[in-house]
Amino acid sequence: MIVGKKKGRNEIHKNRRKRKRFLVPGLVIGLILAVLAWNWIGARSPERLAEGEILMPGDYVRRETKTPLSPALFVGKTARAYQVASEIPEVLDQIYCYCECDKHMGHSSLLSCFTDSHGAT
Repeated sequence: MIVGKKKGRNEIHKNRRKRKRFLVPGLVIGLILAVLAWNWIGARSPERLAEGEILMPGDYVRRETKTPLSPALFVGKTARAYQVASEIPEVLDQIYCYCECDKHMGHSSLLSCFTDSHGAT
């Protein structure tokens, strides 16, 4: 009973060579695509620096350009919240606001909520 023909040594080596022939070009193309994707993602980053510019720890570039409202306009816990917002605007500018005010009010961060009376609600 013949189940199957055994492959000879030459056939096995031919199959290996065929696989190796596509391995190196595939790796090169994959590497090129990875580098291009990395550069594309980095180019879209808002914190992208100019050539030769060094970013120091205190050099955070704020997304929100307005300043928080004065705490004197509010009372109680709301006034305290606006006071804290005016003390640490760099921190609040890096925090996403989950009330979705970015969709209907154009806010860019949690700090944006304190540039108008929206943070009081």
